[in-house]
Amino acid sequence: MKFRPLHDRVLLRRIELDEKTAGGIIIPDTAKEKPMEGEIVAVGSGHINDNGDVRPLDVKAGDRVIFSKWAGTEVTVDGEELMVMKESDIIGVIAA
Repeated sequence: MKFRPLHDRVLLRRIELDEKTAGGIIIPDTAKEKPMEGEIVAVGSGHINDNGDVRPLDVKAGDRVIFSKWAGTEVTVDGEELMVMKESDIIGVIAA
């Protein structure tokens, strides 16, 4: 199945963090917080302003980003858990 986000929305994949603390303690699944870091899979066409003009998004497919803790909607595409959220829910892009 193909999925293309609309307008100012992005589709992203969460990036899982380490399962151990710095001291070597393994964190059980029940105590883990969902990561707030992800990789952009697809982007919409852009934000439509009040004049009807389309402003392209600042992020692109492949960017690693940090997003708000309660942002987005979880969706399943081809058996993979992904998230759809507005570009405004993205806090910033991680520079490579």
